[in-house]
Amino acid sequence: MPRQNTSPTEFPQAVLQQIAQLGQNIAIARKRRAESQAQWARKLGVSQPTMARIERGDPAVSMASYVMCMWLINQAQGLADLVSPLHDHAALEKEVAKVRSRRQPVRTPQTTPGKAAGKSATAQGLLSLLAGTRAEDPHND
Repeated sequence: MPRQNTSPTEFPQAVLQQIAQLGQNIAIARKRRAESQAQWARKLGVSQPTMARIERGDPAVSMASYVMCMWLINQAQGLADLVSPLHDHAALEKEVAKVRSRRQPVRTPQTTPGKAAGKSATAQGLLSLLAGTRAEDPHND
């Protein structure tokens, strides 16, 4: 097994708590299905002791094993959506601030009837900033 750069004991407490909660939720889901750890271990392709470590929230267990458990529980939910760029508000705020610092102040465009249906003036302004276009004239296309 490759050596980790950061020991799990050095993880922030909040991260360790989230992993422990994930393990508890996995154990509850398995028990509600009236399946044993050995059955889930076979489905995951891991040993029963590893399955027990997952349920204890051991941060040293591979992420793939946790993700596979989550997939067994709810195959329709996308884990990657949790960290989708669309949900990364901190990065978006930094990008907008960076664009604003390089440009002169930009007037927020006003929404006009029939113009960009469904997009607010703020959304149009953000899109204009990120696209590098001037948003001074809301009627330019």
